[in-house]
Amino acid sequence: MTDRLKALLSSAPRYPERIVCMTEETVETLYRIGAGDRVVGVSGFTVRPPEARKKPRVSSFLDANFERILELKPDLVLGFSDLQADIGRELCKRGVPVALFNQRSIAEILQTVRVVGALVGLAERAERLAEELEANLARHAEAAERLPRRPRVFFEEWHEPLISGIRWCSELVELVGGEDVCRESRQRQDAKGRIFEPAEVARRDPEGVIASWCGRKAKREKIVSRPGWERVTAVVEDQLYEVKSPIILQPGPAALTEGVGELARIVEAIARGEPLPAPGPGELRRVPREQAA
Repeated sequence: MTDRLKALLSSAPRYPERIVCMTEETVETLYRIGAGDRVVGVSGFTVRPPEARKKPRVSSFLDANFERILELKPDLVLGFSDLQADIGRELCKRGVPVALFNQRSIAEILQTVRVVGALVGLAERAERLAEELEANLARHAEAAERLPRRPRVFFEEWHEPLISGIRWCSELVELVGGEDVCRESRQRQDAKGRIFEPAEVARRDPEGVIASWCGRKAKREKIVSRPGWERVTAVVEDQLYEVKSPIILQPGPAALTEGVGELARIVEAIARGEPLPAPGPGELRRVPREQAA
């Protein structure tokens, strides 16, 4: 190799070394495959892994501090969803390489893990992570076969308007043994396509409700006070639950580990008619930490 060619090749690393992640799931993936040191900027909503919270916060979900991102001199910015398309476009106009994912299903989440690994030159580690996640899903699917029945479940992502679960949440509910009462809406990529009138959900009579309000604590009184919901089986039998959004509404490893673990425990409780405890009076039931594996 000539000195001239060496000089040309040295102008950029073989794989990205300074990465900004505008959502949490790519942060977690990079840390889990041993590339956490390459992350130089994160979203303000990042909570996993805890050490990533020390990184500079450069974006929310719908906005970004472009000047701060440029100061970090990233050689790759990773994002998620068509809702971040304008941010990605602006960064591209400013000369920053951007990879914007749009995963919605379990299969696409696993694919994204593999692609992120390939982007940073760690494809084998990413493949091992994907296989580990798949094995965990298989374990929960097998356990679901042993449930006495498949209860009707409503997963709500937001309360006003009432929005049913995004595709991977719906798929995970069914994987662990539930029947999503709003299953048909999961094919819709946009949240508007998953809006339901409370009366329609009540008509479908879910036996359990799982709330995960993005970025906000779910409120029991908001659920039980909906017109007509006093006759919904989930309300009558008090099978009303909350799963914290960071572990289920991020389309990455968290949803396929801790998130699916909590869903599995909740669906089992509904199927067996044995409600899990509530943290306090008037609160939604939660999976005890020691039972969430």
